[in-house]
Amino acid sequence: MSTTQTVLLGAVAGFTIFLGLPLGRLQGAGKTTRCLLNGMSAGILVFLLFEILAQGFEPVEHAFEEREWSPAAGLGLLYVAGFGIGLLSLLYVTRTARTTRAPQSIGPGAMAVAEATGRSDALRVGMSIAVAIGFHNFAEGLAIGQAAAADEISLAILLVIGFALHNATEGFGIVGPLAAADEQASWGWLLAVGLIGGGPTFVGTLVGTQFSSVYVFVGCLALAGGAILYVVGELFAAGRRMSWETTLWGVFLGFVVGLATELVLVVAGA
Repeated sequence: MSTTQTVLLGAVAGFTIFLGLPLGRLQGAGKTTRCLLNGMSAGILVFLLFEILAQGFEPVEHAFEEREWSPAAGLGLLYVAGFGIGLLSLLYVTRTARTTRAPQSIGPGAMAVAEATGRSDALRVGMSIAVAIGFHNFAEGLAIGQAAAADEISLAILLVIGFALHNATEGFGIVGPLAAADEQASWGWLLAVGLIGGGPTFVGTLVGTQFSSVYVFVGCLALAGGAILYVVGELFAAGRRMSWETTLWGVFLGFVVGLATELVLVVAGA
């Protein structure tokens, strides 16, 4: 398989994320539907969180099992630092943004400011999800490129199929918070989050055909895991304000969707 063919397959795997993004144009749904969609978004991300952290920890665990102490220490520190940066950076960025937007006075326009802040919060959470998924997808792209570079063509194609399925559900995960807030995203915003979330699969595939770095792989997955955990917390908070019961049903359904796409990959591999 040529480098061009590999990169094109990586692009296909990444840009299936656009399949779920048009739901970001949904508006006028009832409270129950919005709450369910918010919960499903959280459920998909919960499944991704488990998968990402497990994948990222495998090289760390292997280094310790082989008693390769120097690489083990480096990978372990990178894993912890990446998770912490992904988790805490969103906290402080969000806090700074909210402080900057906070109204300095109350008056006739206070309600309009509050409503605008609610809309921007939904867009911010959606963008945060796209960034976190982008780190994850860059690591997936590395896996595709490295498999192809090692002439493991069947593995590379299998990874493309599996990651394409996952990315289709990830697009829905990005726009879930907008559905919960009854916010309609612009086509420009959807294009931006699609490129941020899915584009790194293409870039990662291109990079993976040129060189292999377990440190980049672990670092990207750890960052993605921390960021996704923060976003899941925000989705749960929004779900509690609407209906905790409906939210949990949505989480369950979203988790099943994420699991189903993974099982398709497993069956194909078998």
